[in-house]
Amino acid sequence: MNRTESLRRRDKAAIWHPFTQMADWETEDPLVIERGEGNYLIDTDGNRYFDGVSSLWVNLFGHRRKEIDDAVRAQLDLLAHSTFLGLSHPPAVELAEKLLAVAPKGLSRVFYSDNGSTAMEIAIKMAFQYWRQKGSGEGRTTFLTLSEAYHGDTLGSVSAGGIDLFHKIFRPLLFPTRRMPSPHCYRCPYGLSRPSCGLHCADRMEEEVRRSAGSLAAVVVEPLVQGAAGMLMMPEGYLRRLRDVTRECSVLLICDEVATGFCRTGTMFACDREGVSPDIMAVAKGLTGGYLPLAATLATDEVYRAFLGRYEEYKTFFHGHSYTANPLGCAAGLATLSIFGREDVPARVSALSGAMSGSLSALSGHPNVGDIRQKGLMAGIEIVADRAAKEGFPPARKTGQRIARKAREKGVLLRPLGDVVVLLPPLSSTEDEILGLVDAASWAIGEVLG
Repeated sequence: MNRTESLRRRDKAAIWHPFTQMADWETEDPLVIERGEGNYLIDTDGNRYFDGVSSLWVNLFGHRRKEIDDAVRAQLDLLAHSTFLGLSHPPAVELAEKLLAVAPKGLSRVFYSDNGSTAMEIAIKMAFQYWRQKGSGEGRTTFLTLSEAYHGDTLGSVSAGGIDLFHKIFRPLLFPTRRMPSPHCYRCPYGLSRPSCGLHCADRMEEEVRRSAGSLAAVVVEPLVQGAAGMLMMPEGYLRRLRDVTRECSVLLICDEVATGFCRTGTMFACDREGVSPDIMAVAKGLTGGYLPLAATLATDEVYRAFLGRYEEYKTFFHGHSYTANPLGCAAGLATLSIFGREDVPARVSALSGAMSGSLSALSGHPNVGDIRQKGLMAGIEIVADRAAKEGFPPARKTGQRIARKAREKGVLLRPLGDVVVLLPPLSSTEDEILGLVDAASWAIGEVLG
């Protein structure tokens, strides 16, 4: 038995993978990734694959990026970990300062955690406790969220989510939220179309915020792109109007930038595209360049000051983790932000986004391509069985999975969202790599569907 086959067998005997139907996994021959070089992953048989989804949307500047490697090694010589409860350390202080310097204006405090789900759990708990300690907590207990939302997998973040496939089974464990339809132009919940709709979805959201403002702790959204929902794109102006009405009605706005942050949409944060400053913002994924688990929840001074008081008042935010502000992760985060400081990443993303858009346009006539959605270097190709009816394939066909698997033959790794083929390459990609990514996806769609 060769090494790859041995690893596959040992994996199947011992490991339970996330978001994976293990009955299928046990019958497959999964790739075993051993190394990374630049924008490529290399398996145990030596095959190279372009990392077309940035290792689940986390890798910004490629694998084994020298600056980040060096920073982590240097920090390892000093301190690998120390509790952050009652102590601090230089990388955490420096990273917080640099993060606030590039964050939307008004955010002034950084609360560290380990991953995006936890960063959103913190945001939700923070908003709830804020109102309790402001003296308005009895009424301000509800969160207004969007259908098809995904904010993570802890129970609080799942409560704010709206993807039944992931969340329905846990409903008895969740707290209820008010939910508004996602602004989904391809399948408009109001039966309208752009631009004649006049942003009807934003009108309805504004009405709901005004109607229920007295009971709302916060509105929770993924700004501009609802990633796990299948790369659903907010129409231009929706986020700006949401910020305006929440500010008018004194309702907190929580923005989940876990997936959209760090120039994925073309600006440092998706909020920046519409000049929006939320009250609370969660970041993770690209924060360390895809190297180590680290997340942060950023808050305004107004939110922070509600947690100040005498010791015996117990206004403390009683939330924390063993690996909060891990020094190695903070060192990786500092190195990642330093790359943004030295390189014009937004200009590169803009150029690559244009190349991707032009290449994707060739797919628009395919009879099984229902919709192509893109913002910056986040793109989704929705595959349908019937284009006129916008009807999808039966799940048992595993259409998206088959397309992603086929793309491997062209040396490209993809991970679909259902039957939405997701393209989310590293920001360090070249134009030729972007065109090759789109070509591989196009070829795989043609091979699987004809």
